[in-house]
Amino acid sequence: MNGVVLVTCAIVILAVAYRFYGKWLAKTWGIDPNALTPAHRLEDGQDYTPSSKFTVFANQFSSITGAGPVTGPIIAAAYGWLPAFLWLMIGGVFFGAVQDFAALYASMKNDGKSMGVLIEKYIGTTGRRLFLLFCWVFSLLVIAAFGDIVATTFNGFAKDGSLVLPNAAAASISMLFIFVAIAFGLFIKKFNPSEKVRFVIAIVLLIAMLYVGIDLPIYLDRMTWLYIIFAYIFFASIMPMWLLKQPRDYISAFLLLMMIAGGVIGIFIAQPTLNMPAFTSFSVGGKDLFPILFITIACGAVSGFHSLVSSGTSSKTLDKEQD
Repeated sequence: MNGVVLVTCAIVILAVAYRFYGKWLAKTWGIDPNALTPAHRLEDGQDYTPSSKFTVFANQFSSITGAGPVTGPIIAAAYGWLPAFLWLMIGGVFFGAVQDFAALYASMKNDGKSMGVLIEKYIGTTGRRLFLLFCWVFSLLVIAAFGDIVATTFNGFAKDGSLVLPNAAAASISMLFIFVAIAFGLFIKKFNPSEKVRFVIAIVLLIAMLYVGIDLPIYLDRMTWLYIIFAYIFFASIMPMWLLKQPRDYISAFLLLMMIAGGVIGIFIAQPTLNMPAFTSFSVGGKDLFPILFITIACGAVSGFHSLVSSGTSSKTLDKEQD
């Protein structure tokens, strides 16, 4: 299978699904362009802050785009590229996108309340408690797993004690992201620049951070980075949306989009061939396709964490319902 054909099919499927299926969902659920969103009705200058469509997109996109969507399909490819591709398309369109949309819609229609509060309202107190318990355990697993991945990635020392420049540079860039995002958030809060000005500043800041981070790497060991990461997670969870998360995600969205665009353009230029079978077996290494395929490809198709992002932050910042 030619890589160009596969990527083209994916682009067409997702574009058609967004244009027609997405429009049908919005019409069926009932999007009111004249309704006041919670961001306006409950604006508090902290979490409830009306934001531009791209700002909300950047927050949602950056929050759910981690290592999972990359590593999942690679692992699932053990069963062949076809099962992974089909689940990415079918799961992404009919499960994941609908879940994210439903969570965002339900939260927006209920004053931006989280999924736990919504469950208590429509199901009961027991349902809320069970859901919050699940979220707590689930979040611990996610924080532990991704904290370990990030700390290992940032570890500036090899096993023999030698310095690892790429890891240290990645760490330096990430640290710059935090402080630059706070400064960017304060700038937006004070001057409220136009979307074009924000775009230009974000691109300049991104390029500058990449240059400075590579030029001035930070060499720390894995355990030190674990402490720093957990401290960052705590402060990020209590800081106002506009001060850290929104400006951070706004800038990082451009990096993510450029990486995706670079990958797609690279495939069209190189025109690689998939050197693997379309399908291998329903069982690989004693692990059955069901449920392993659907566990490994979660973030790329359907993941409960995404609904927490939709109802936890994005629903509080929508300027208009059609966004």
